[in-house]
Amino acid sequence: MILRQFLHTNPVGISYLFGCGGKAAGAVVDPAGDIQHYLRTAEDAGMRIRFVIDTHVHADHISAGRSLAEATGAAYVLSAEADVSFPFKGVHDEEVLPLGNVAARVLHTPGHTPEHICLLVSDGTRADEPWFVLSGHTLMVGDLGRTELVVSAEQGARDLFRSARRIKTLPDHVEIMPGAYAGSVCGRRLSGKPWSTIGFEKRHNEAFRIEDESKFINFMLADIPPAPPEAARIRAANSGLTAAAA
Repeated sequence: MILRQFLHTNPVGISYLFGCGGKAAGAVVDPAGDIQHYLRTAEDAGMRIRFVIDTHVHADHISAGRSLAEATGAAYVLSAEADVSFPFKGVHDEEVLPLGNVAARVLHTPGHTPEHICLLVSDGTRADEPWFVLSGHTLMVGDLGRTELVVSAEQGARDLFRSARRIKTLPDHVEIMPGAYAGSVCGRRLSGKPWSTIGFEKRHNEAFRIEDESKFINFMLADIPPAPPEAARIRAANSGLTAAAA
């Protein structure tokens, strides 16, 4: 298993390169900024990028996903639920993306956005059970991702409650690799530590602990962080509806 984490500060976010070193098969998740960072890191690790994956259509930054996929010949992956205007590889819930001895199982986890997905990753050279989950803006360290107003805030919170319950069924030892950390507008109580475990978050993440749906919805709607000023424009650009520089 090879795993590299890229911490971004403007805006705050996290990208990942992961995959199988033995089979030289990798994937990049939620790339932002200069694609040369990912190209150099993959080359240094002796990996070919086979998939470029966005966990959702972002509204806080212009995705580098399509540019990176074009530069590497990789498939550009989004949820099959994504409403975009360009061709992509649409993945469905429980679909597996193969990367040599590494496998990434897709979990459709709507709430932050309707099309959001997480990736449950296992390394067959060590165990059949999952090792970590790339959780995007669904479950982060200290909070769950705020609902973006693609649908109503209440419906988004309801969807997020169901997605959180699903993630809670993962073993406590599974590591959480989130899409953001402290300073991001996509959560409220985010930690500066950019990884955690399911077990720790079940004990110490206030939103993740709530078991009653109505209490959860009220909690998530009580203090929604404001969206980035240009969120609608950025999401439109990432959907292919406008030019990225527009």
